[in-house]
Amino acid sequence: MNDLDQGAAAVARWAERTGMTVGVAESLTGGMVAAALAAAEGSSQWFRGAIVAYSSEVKHGLLAVPPGPVVSEPAARAMAASTRRLLGADLAVALTGAGGPSSQDGRSPGTVFLAVDGPAGAEAVELDLDGGPEQVCRSAAAAALDLLVARLPASS
Repeated sequence: MNDLDQGAAAVARWAERTGMTVGVAESLTGGMVAAALAAAEGSSQWFRGAIVAYSSEVKHGLLAVPPGPVVSEPAARAMAASTRRLLGADLAVALTGAGGPSSQDGRSPGTVFLAVDGPAGAEAVELDLDGGPEQVCRSAAAAALDLLVARLPASS
């Protein structure tokens, strides 16, 4: 079992125990987190879905990301909050970043922002990941699931 599968399995166990639901907003990872969650045990009962907002226009228009750079903490926070609301999820995780090989929004490749929004509030983290675009995306997806698991509320 790889890191994505392990993280998704942990979310599935939590969701089964609590009856709570999860949503995802992804940018640079293009659906990697959503695919891992959808493949997890019992996902049809707790996975509300995902929004893959790859373009800046979609992030601003659909996910209410404020004007300005999309590779930022405010963007990740807005993505998580909007996804939670749009999908009717108890908890949402969001990812945005510069996968490379070029910089984006003045951020170097490997700069990633993650956010979780849930009943206990919101939290965001910034990561500086190494590797080429494929490795950055894989590491970012695994980190998003790790953050989600770390912030899972005890019950509904």
